[in-house]
Amino acid sequence: MPGIDSLAKVDLRVMTLDVPKQRIVTKDNVSVDVDAVVYVRVFNPSDAIMKVAHYLTATSLLAQTTLRDVLGRIDLDALLTQREELSKSIQKSLDEATDPWGMKVTAVTIRDVTIPDEMMRAIAKQAEAERERRSRVIMALGEAQAAAKMAEAAKLYEKNPAGMRLRELQMLIEVAREKNLIVVTPTQAGTPLGEVAGLVSALKKRGKG
Repeated sequence: MPGIDSLAKVDLRVMTLDVPKQRIVTKDNVSVDVDAVVYVRVFNPSDAIMKVAHYLTATSLLAQTTLRDVLGRIDLDALLTQREELSKSIQKSLDEATDPWGMKVTAVTIRDVTIPDEMMRAIAKQAEAERERRSRVIMALGEAQAAAKMAEAAKLYEKNPAGMRLRELQMLIEVAREKNLIVVTPTQAGTPLGEVAGLVSALKKRGKG
């Protein structure tokens, strides 16, 4: 056509750009390999053609540098646990930078994070230590609750000696049942529990003899 140097076809659909693996050193000096996917579309074909050469290539290169810049400012733990927030941060930075080119970055997805083997082993040890710590906390809480219940029971038995006596006999019967013993209870009221235990012990020795 007269007055036109050339024609350029611009796809206005959403396109995907694969960001190749980038070697990133996190804030806590851990080297990781990260790759991502960028979803982008052209909203102003004129700017995409006139203001930047090869707009898709330019966006891909910018995505690589932005990925390294954003992720290099955080530590490894944040990188592993806050992918969604980090993806949104990268998307916002890219969208602002490519807006003059007539480009709209609609989303960014951090696809894969590769961690060195030695760091994986260290993370596994840390997770194991954390599980052990939680187990100890749970056991301590259980013991504290049991101690509180025992203290409460002791107060009740102090007010009710007969109940205490009954509980002692019940425990003695349970032990005797486990050991296949015969429990002989005293006929006289007020006989100390020690005498009852002595009878049980004597019966046990006689059974062995």
